[in-house]
Amino acid sequence: MFLPMVLNSLNPLLKETFVNELLKCNERTKDYGLVLTPEGAESIIEARNNILNSLGRVDMGIEVALGLIENFYTSTFINEENYVSVLNEFQEIFYYMKNETEDMISDDKLICIIKDYYENLCGGSLELLKSCLEEFIHDFRRKAHTAEAGLGGEE
Repeated sequence: MFLPMVLNSLNPLLKETFVNELLKCNERTKDYGLVLTPEGAESIIEARNNILNSLGRVDMGIEVALGLIENFYTSTFINEENYVSVLNEFQEIFYYMKNETEDMISDDKLICIIKDYYENLCGGSLELLKSCLEEFIHDFRRKAHTAEAGLGGEE
């Protein structure tokens, strides 16, 4: 558990680089009324580090946060007031799901799954999203176990 904490702690130069990468997203998101402040970007990085540490994960880049922004900035359920907090929730959901699915789903596909559930099934409700994704995880594990055991259900 100590190694992820060490690897996820960012030196100031790397943190500044990540903040700048997140702020570049403003060029695209500003037309939707979503603009990250430097403080908001730092909050996203801090949340990311805390989530990774709590889950015992290591992620050397900021691609997940960038992918979440890229996929969700057009959502009608996200506004300037909840932008950073929702992105932080999505990071937590994402990394939790990576753990629970044992990294068997690619990052891009997982982000698309989260977006589909959030936008279409959950109507922008984070609580409902978490509940629905728990069911998804349960079904995913059952199918993975069945496939691993060589049980296709066909007899």
